[in-house]
Amino acid sequence: MCGRTNAGQSMLVHATVRRLPPCVMPMQDTFINRALGLRSAWVESRPMRWAFAYFFFLLTGYYVLRPVRDALGSTQNLQWLFTGTFIAMLLLQPLYGALVSRYPRRVFLPLVYGVFIACLLFFYWAFQQPFAWRNGAFFIWVAVFNLFAVSVFWSFMADVFSHADAKRLYGYIGAGGTLGGFLGPILSRNLVGHVGVANLLLVSAFMLALCIVCIQRLRPWAHAREKAEAGYRPGSVMGGDVLAGLRLIGQHPLLRALAVLMFFGVGVGTLLYNEQAAIARTHFVDAASRTAYYAGIDLAINAITLLVQVVLTRGLLQRFGVAPVLMIPAVAVLLGFSVLTASPLPLLVAVVQVITRAGEFSLLKPARETLYTRVNREARYKAKAAIDTVVYRGGDLSFVWLHKLLAGFGPSAVFGTGVLVAAGLCLSAWWVGREQARLAPVASPEQPKPALEGTT
Repeated sequence: MCGRTNAGQSMLVHATVRRLPPCVMPMQDTFINRALGLRSAWVESRPMRWAFAYFFFLLTGYYVLRPVRDALGSTQNLQWLFTGTFIAMLLLQPLYGALVSRYPRRVFLPLVYGVFIACLLFFYWAFQQPFAWRNGAFFIWVAVFNLFAVSVFWSFMADVFSHADAKRLYGYIGAGGTLGGFLGPILSRNLVGHVGVANLLLVSAFMLALCIVCIQRLRPWAHAREKAEAGYRPGSVMGGDVLAGLRLIGQHPLLRALAVLMFFGVGVGTLLYNEQAAIARTHFVDAASRTAYYAGIDLAINAITLLVQVVLTRGLLQRFGVAPVLMIPAVAVLLGFSVLTASPLPLLVAVVQVITRAGEFSLLKPARETLYTRVNREARYKAKAAIDTVVYRGGDLSFVWLHKLLAGFGPSAVFGTGVLVAAGLCLSAWWVGREQARLAPVASPEQPKPALEGTT
């Protein structure tokens, strides 16, 4: 009965499509096929559902905090805040490396999120005290939290899914994060005027607690894939010293290329972010109005990101591979900075910011994260963490001070330099594509299934 109903619905859909004008049919058919693909993946893949929920809760929690961070940071000296963030990354990276080296995944993943929750509870208390340092400390902490939490998420996804499944599912999993990116700013924008800034931190803490539940539910699939890897030993840990990730980047061409891609990607984002902060300082006088402004920008970014993730990302990755998908947002950023160099209007700055971040989330990041399914666990957790934290914030530090130097010459000087940085992003995207093409081809085995739900 169910099969006949689905068949009837499919015939009705295609009959409807055939009645559309010829110019509309390809677009409509593509959207329907992508939507049906999402439905099929949702029904067939239990780990995909838990990964979707995990990323949804994670980015909901983060985007509740992001407008607060941006509003507080727009009144501070951003150069010193980014410097403090980079120093914090340098101090925390060895601690994270030690944690990964000494403890199995089932221990350190919940522990990482437990520490984040404890920090949020601390800041909840601090925001009710007259501490002068709290705004700057919170800005730095959110920047650190974002990179470590998201980096750990994608490392774990590379444990759960094969390379073939990553190309098929990462766009949809990313859509879960985008939906969280919708909900977070909506919560911030609508609650901040009623409950105040401090209570938003409790909302974020609750979302992170739900992430721990999702991690526990995904463990069987990660364990099943780990057992299929060569050299598996039950209960084994990765070992190695805490700086192994940085050495791996130096040793492997693909990891070096990914690090350079990250550096230039951060560069274009940082130049835009600082111009946006200047606009916020000029036009909004209090923290609540700035929080609402940043939340509105985030909503626009996530709307475009969600559309691209559902309609395009999976098809592009499966049909064309990683290299072209990396190049599309890189070229779009290059064109955007070229326009801003000629006409650096505030509205255009906001538009290019939306295009840049939407392209990063919907295309660049899923394509980049897919490549980590083709490296070993040490590279996934150590080298990737170093790229996502130290290299990322090193780029932030470099370009935030470069922006301060260029700002005295006007926006055209900033965006003219940004054209060169965007050109570097395009070249590094091409380099990553070349290096991944040199890897041995991978088979497409069926995703291993856990024997028991409670396997650890």
